[in-house]
Amino acid sequence: MHSELIFDLLKQAHELRASDLHLSVGNAPTFRINGELRKLGDSAITAKEAEAMALRLLTSEQEDKLRMTGEVDLSLALPGYCRFRLNVYKQRGCISLAARTIPTQIPTIEQLQLPLSLASLSDKHQGLILVTGPTGSGKSSTLAALIDHINRTQAKHIVTLEDPIEFIHTSQSSIIDQREVGQDTGSFSTGLRAALRQDPDVILVGEMRDLETISAAITAAETGHLVLATLHTTDAPQTIDRIIDAFPAHQQGQVRTQLAAVLVTIVSQRLLPKREGTGRACTTEILMNTPAVSNLIRTEKVHQIKSIMQTSRALGMHTLEMSVKELLQSGIVHPSAAKPFMAEGGL
Repeated sequence: MHSELIFDLLKQAHELRASDLHLSVGNAPTFRINGELRKLGDSAITAKEAEAMALRLLTSEQEDKLRMTGEVDLSLALPGYCRFRLNVYKQRGCISLAARTIPTQIPTIEQLQLPLSLASLSDKHQGLILVTGPTGSGKSSTLAALIDHINRTQAKHIVTLEDPIEFIHTSQSSIIDQREVGQDTGSFSTGLRAALRQDPDVILVGEMRDLETISAAITAAETGHLVLATLHTTDAPQTIDRIIDAFPAHQQGQVRTQLAAVLVTIVSQRLLPKREGTGRACTTEILMNTPAVSNLIRTEKVHQIKSIMQTSRALGMHTLEMSVKELLQSGIVHPSAAKPFMAEGGL
């Protein structure tokens, strides 16, 4: 293998509709297709080959960062194919690479088979919309669809903070400025504070990683902005607890009050393989911040929120377990794909 082969592998990932490509020393190039890993042949990658392919994609500055910190994030566009979000990292003294495919066409809410109620929520003038789930659950696609809906239907100034930039938006009815952490701004928190001086209507935060970013996002939502952000949490109640627990104990009471006031919705999602390997289906959990939910957040009764979600379908809410049941009953996913959720949620 030679360094230029990395481009052939990335193109192949696009053609196979793989979500990810993995290069790891001692293994053949591996694609994730419909959620499952598939190796390309039996020829294992050597340390020299992995390093040559990975470094072919890096600038000198990115190579220096890899040497110093052990990992580096970047994005890459292959004209005529798609974009990729890449993480190059060291493991056991060798270099590995993980590449996530990003379609050049921004998906719509309908194409992602998300609840259509999300479109109306993104029309709000202020508040906090959170999209949560593990890595690879489609959070970036959901946020891109929401931003695209705003861009097409409203005249807003949208500022995004991403690490790295994934979907490329073109200003339509709105004006969109996309800023990349590490290149255009130092961190999510510094970029978020600066955004408040850039006359934004909508702010997208790629990930709320730390206390500073979470605090700045809540403040932005309080001061008349619509803030969209992600968290790596499994469901709505855990998301609320994670935000509150990020603050020192003496501030948590105030944060509960703030969050109860600014929260618009929490969307938790997973991607499950469809029957016959025809792709993946998105299963969701939706929490709307009604007066009853807001009261539970303020009074430290977050554990009761799940029961409200189970009985508030008419208000647009449902749990992840309810969504998985629907996919099972409609025959979209195989029972084996839902088994982990059945064990967790008692379906």
